[in-house]
Amino acid sequence: MQVRNTKKFAIAMVIMGSTLTSLQFPAHAKDDTLANPDNLIIEGVPPVPLSVVSGCEKYTHFRHAVISSWHPTRKEMLINTRFSDTQQIHHLKMPLGARTQLTFYPDRVSSGSFEPSTGDYFLFNKDKGGDEFFQFYRYDTDSRNVTLITDGKSRNTSGRFSKDGKFFVYNSTRRDGKNSDIYIVEPKNPKTDRLLAQVKGEGFSVSDVSFDGKWVAVNEYVSINESYLWLLDVTTGKMTALTERKPGEQTSYQNIRFSADGKGLYVTTDSGSEFQTLCYLDLSTKQLKPLTSDIKWDVQEIDMTVDGKMIAFVVNEDGYGKLYLMETSSGKYWAPKDIPLGEVSGVDWHKNCRDLAFQVQSSRMPNDVFSLDTKTGKVERWTECETGPVAASKFSEPELIKWKTFDGKEISGFYYKPNAKFTGPRPVIIVVHGGPEGQSRPGYMGRLNYYLDELGCALIFPNVRGSSGYGKTFLKLDNGFNRVDSYKDINSLFDWIAKRNDLDSARVMVTGGSYGGHMTLAISTFYPERIACSVDVVGMSNLVTFLEHTQEYRRDLRRVEYGDERDAKMREFLQSIAPLNKVDKISKPLFVVQGENDPRVPASEARQIVDATQKSGVPVWYLSAKDEGHGFAKKRNSDFQFYSTVLFVEKYLLGDKSSTSGSGSPVKEASDKP
Repeated sequence: MQVRNTKKFAIAMVIMGSTLTSLQFPAHAKDDTLANPDNLIIEGVPPVPLSVVSGCEKYTHFRHAVISSWHPTRKEMLINTRFSDTQQIHHLKMPLGARTQLTFYPDRVSSGSFEPSTGDYFLFNKDKGGDEFFQFYRYDTDSRNVTLITDGKSRNTSGRFSKDGKFFVYNSTRRDGKNSDIYIVEPKNPKTDRLLAQVKGEGFSVSDVSFDGKWVAVNEYVSINESYLWLLDVTTGKMTALTERKPGEQTSYQNIRFSADGKGLYVTTDSGSEFQTLCYLDLSTKQLKPLTSDIKWDVQEIDMTVDGKMIAFVVNEDGYGKLYLMETSSGKYWAPKDIPLGEVSGVDWHKNCRDLAFQVQSSRMPNDVFSLDTKTGKVERWTECETGPVAASKFSEPELIKWKTFDGKEISGFYYKPNAKFTGPRPVIIVVHGGPEGQSRPGYMGRLNYYLDELGCALIFPNVRGSSGYGKTFLKLDNGFNRVDSYKDINSLFDWIAKRNDLDSARVMVTGGSYGGHMTLAISTFYPERIACSVDVVGMSNLVTFLEHTQEYRRDLRRVEYGDERDAKMREFLQSIAPLNKVDKISKPLFVVQGENDPRVPASEARQIVDATQKSGVPVWYLSAKDEGHGFAKKRNSDFQFYSTVLFVEKYLLGDKSSTSGSGSPVKEASDKP
């Protein structure tokens, strides 16, 4: 079993903050405002009135659940969810049973996996304060003792158990802080930990261990467009290349699993296709056999039964995740019936080769865990996450929209309409995803529903060029010197908004996290006349300084996407488009949110744009957390971020219109009853 990393899910929550179940007010600075917590750096943000908190806090009472691991001998599982401040590992003994919390840390626990033979312990992975220097720990289920099995200093990721549970293989930057070498350990005896193979590159990851325990499949990630497969001999540590490096040709390999007989690998790849296709790679001939070539969308994830007879895979169909099952003997596949409507992810087979766990979310349901009995077709729900005192069944459902951009290409996104009680042209919040190879998908909006239901704002989530899910050609369109073209796609979205009678093109806010934060700053400098304000969350203000200061273990990986700042022409180009160097163009209020421990986008990126904007006289708010990294993960911090952002939206996007609907009638809170 793989130790799953929920980082991707966590980053998707950057804009709305982490999920909550109970509101805890800090001590009041005044009777009618919240005090500023000591762990936050706050500049320009006015005191948050309790009236703002009381109006929107009910939208914070929701949580998500993510499948972590099946127990190998019992129909029980580990899930990742949150009851207090951060996501932790919980134990479920039955569908809709009590969620027993097992880990209790101030920082989120991002994964957990049972030892695959007896399940008498599980491994989990966590960092400190969002620094992403992850460590593996062993949790003994009987004694509940926790033992560190890595060095406590380096970055440790991508772990896989052998099928019999005797050893665990993972990646670590321990040797030099940069390269992702491969280590092996017997988790019951951490002293056995040793270097198995030394590599040159930051993008290596352990993908799978063969059924006989003799081989490890390793993926060398260069960029989302380019990766290479290796076979690692567990006995000797020798690595053999399985795929060729061909000049001028890029191929991506993902989702790698050994066949039961060890003669091949099941992989997803865009070799010979625009999309990630499920294929079989024969290890003796190195030939690929496509298995799902008639599906013209990306196969985004797979999992295989321990007997090798069945594969479950999920297809990203225009942003929606659809589940399929395949017989490996015949290659026949089908979509099972009665799967809840929504975005499916996290497929995980039980060792009994019969029960398949997965999670589903939709605009009206937070991420919840389900299982499918593949013999009977019965679907069981394992979690029913709370949505708080709001009628989630009435939340806005997304509409897939498309528009032509400056060069005639079609761009798409998801449009959430505000509550029908609001009339007249509505203000718009554009939310740009991160990555930049991410993709906005129609999931649960959580806190963002407040803007729809209580403030009457429309939400648009664009998938500009460079987004994944639309083929490898589209994915490359923003690379290097083409960076500005993705900014232009947002400008074309402004044109689309201006043609709509239901939207107010004079009241548009742009926001985003990570690369979406960079896009936010770029739009604020390239098209300031088209927005009312902007909110940048952990975004890059200058791609040159970002590349120079992001953690060394990820620097070369990012250069492939953004361009190499060490090249004189590229450096000149990146400096010419940097928001920091165009700060005189920022003319609308700006809110910047940052984590001080961010290893991806250093806090210096936020600090320099805030300092420069303050000198220009434009209103700028700054909020940074001393105990956070790439986005706020802790409840108390994400609370404050949300309330402050609502205050910013009311002041600069809505003005004095925040207290009335489009018809001029007082806005009443939506009923708490379904």
